[in-house]
Amino acid sequence: MFIAANLIKAVAEVVSIILNFYMWVIIIRALISWVNPDPYNPIVQFLYKVTEPVLHPVRRLIPVYNMGIDLSPLIVILILIFLRSFLVASLYQLALRLQ
Repeated sequence: MFIAANLIKAVAEVVSIILNFYMWVIIIRALISWVNPDPYNPIVQFLYKVTEPVLHPVRRLIPVYNMGIDLSPLIVILILIFLRSFLVASLYQLALRLQ
């Protein structure tokens, strides 16, 4: 049982780190969009490739042209915070019950 609990704790830690990292990638992408980034820059290309699959569906739900501002990064960040609070906390509680 201790091994399963430790495994679930480790998974919770990794999920938390990944969600936190992805949140910062979204923030950096949003900040870069305020300036005119070079589309051929490898860092900019990486940011677009990593974030666009998540931001695009949100943009389809909330079109930018209605408000003039792209709220998709904010919505995705809120979803990531929810996932981190709910999923990681649930995994930790499950690990505690297995000990």
